[in-house]
Amino acid sequence: MNDVLERLRTESGQSADYEELLAADPDALAASLTHAGLPLWARELAAYRLGLAGDRRAFESLVLLLNHRDPPRCEAAAQALAVLGDPRTARAAAALATNELRTAYALHPVRLLAALRAPESAPALIRTLSRLLSPHDPYWRVALACVEGLGALADPRAREVLTRAQSHPRLAVAATEALRGLDPADRDPADRDPADPDPRPAD
Repeated sequence: MNDVLERLRTESGQSADYEELLAADPDALAASLTHAGLPLWARELAAYRLGLAGDRRAFESLVLLLNHRDPPRCEAAAQALAVLGDPRTARAAAALATNELRTAYALHPVRLLAALRAPESAPALIRTLSRLLSPHDPYWRVALACVEGLGALADPRAREVLTRAQSHPRLAVAATEALRGLDPADRDPADRDPADPDPRPAD
């Protein structure tokens, strides 16, 4: 949070408006989001503070920032959305992560989906990863975030795409680790580590 606030303070030119927003109550912050001509740094500061406070009036502004071309804004928005607890967040993040025209900005939506552990998370990560498995795809960092997210979710539906990711030079190690984290009871017998106990009941 301190890094976000310091960045916004710098962007504001250390203006009095920054200090005013920093001290504003939730109603004043929410009202500021509807002001025409509000500078981007001010809109982000208001939405970020509201998001961390769990005030859902920040939702629309935070989703717009999550889709911003500037990675620090995306990251700050993802942090606030993860705290916000709005049930619409996972659907919005999934829409951004799976939008083929916005793949360059999908890294933080992908990471947010993994953190949310929502019903939409694994399907969206699987879909996004499936189209990024070319060894020469420029968005391999997004693909890696998908692999790591699927590993954290340990959803058995990811087995097929993670197996395919093992052949990608930049994803192989993470994909193998993610596959190891899947429920042993869900593994194919040929893939099971001999050290793992057999989950099947004895005769």
